Amino acid sequence: MIAVVDYGMGNLHSVRSSLEAAGVDVTVTSRPEDLREAERIVLPGVGAFRECVGNLRASGLVDALHEEVMEKRKPLLGICVGLQVLATAGEENGLTPGLGWLPGVVRRLDVTDQNLKVPHTGWNDVVPVIDTPLLAGFRYPAFYFTHSYHFVPDDPSIVAATAEHGGRVTAAVLAGNIFATQFHPEKSQRNGLQLLENFLAWHP
Repeated sequence: MIAVVDYGMGNLHSVRSSLEAAGVDVTVTSRPEDLREAERIVLPGVGAFRECVGNLRASGLVDALHEEVMEKRKPLLGICVGLQVLATAGEENGLTPGLGWLPGVVRRLDVTDQNLKVPHTGWNDVVPVIDTPLLAGFRYPAFYFTHSYHFVPDDPSIVAATAEHGGRVTAAVLAGNIFATQFHPEKSQRNGLQLLENFLAWHP
């Protein structure tokens, strides 16, 4: 069973539907006991960093997530702000502490080209920078993004893939049993489904 964490800030219906299309049982939940019973955990996120972190802490799920992911080492997929909240801090609307699982800071996209917009919204090429089955099997390297901030890790070796939008952007990170994407697999059609299938078959 796959647990999708419901803390009021995720694109839950699309994430659930995409995972079910990949052929697994999915529970959308705000209950710690469901996280303990799950084989894998998905942490989505949509909105501002500060609000997402605040909602996640208010949900009472942080301790259970830490136990299941950081201690028991269950595979975690973070999506969009679900990646960002894992950082040490985020700069959106003032510096806000994150969960601190991935050392680094979430910063605003630095775009000087007037032809490029912030938020970065739409399809963009994603380039793997490490060899991992999580990023294998795609017919073309495009995924769907919608974000104004991006994760800048302290340790560049955890970057699994990048994209270009006025400069290099962290598109995906891989650290032990944590895999997280700035783009939205649930909005990325065939490539998104392939990535979810890769995550479901992954044994870190």
